[in-house]
Amino acid sequence: MIHFELSWRQAAGAAACLALTSAALRAAHKPRLTPASLFTQETAFVVGLFALWQYAGSFALMGPGGALGRARWIWHVERVLKMPSETAVQRVFLPHPLLVQFFNLYYDLLHFPVLIACLIWLFVWHRSSYRWWRMTLVAFTGLSLVVQLIPVAPPRMLPETGLIDTGVIYHQSVYSNATGFNADQLSAMPSVHVGWAILVAIAIITTVRSRWRWLAVLYPVMTTLAVVVTANHFWLDAVAAAVILAAVLAAQLLVQRLLAAKAAGADQVSPELADEAALAVRHQ
Repeated sequence: MIHFELSWRQAAGAAACLALTSAALRAAHKPRLTPASLFTQETAFVVGLFALWQYAGSFALMGPGGALGRARWIWHVERVLKMPSETAVQRVFLPHPLLVQFFNLYYDLLHFPVLIACLIWLFVWHRSSYRWWRMTLVAFTGLSLVVQLIPVAPPRMLPETGLIDTGVIYHQSVYSNATGFNADQLSAMPSVHVGWAILVAIAIITTVRSRWRWLAVLYPVMTTLAVVVTANHFWLDAVAAAVILAAVLAAQLLVQRLLAAKAAGADQVSPELADEAALAVRHQ
């Protein structure tokens, strides 16, 4: 299978080239080049973040030996919580090869291009919202990478789940055409794919005013279904991503409110100080 996703080396090289291009455009000191400079700068930033995500996938604070044990623990917790079985969901789709292959391609190709398209859309048409969502992306991805330093195997590596590695069966595996225990496969918790999909959906829903904006909800729903059908993630991997993203958004809102309150307080104090200064001048 041909993969269109960049490796971390390719992404890092692309980010460096974009950053140099942005610097060159700024150095030209031509106002008409300013939009191009900003665009290449932001693109370099996001592509660099992607390179970091790809690179960090091969590292772990702990050895891979406990990855399967942690995956079994997640599987057990889901059963205790009476969550739907990923195996049962996958079996609904297995008799339909075209659907399974579609989900394999969906998992492999869509997540980063859709995220980039959303950021470009925000940058070009909704600049006032762009920096908020860029910071959200950085904070969410960074926290996810920290969690992923603790290796957790994907469900397709657990024989007892009964799940099938659909990517290997149809020669569409993101990692290889044979089962393996590579380090970059042990970052299943949380599901960054699902987190990015939720981020895109919320960005669209809160930015667009059309009633059709709610169709964006289908994107994280489809992404969650794709990662489960392909046996790359547990339900709880998606839940963990949603919780991390919610925490990031809540923290940003809190900081925004604190800054707004501080600014309002400064505005209230300023007139009082002005009155005191005026009185002091009169007494002199």
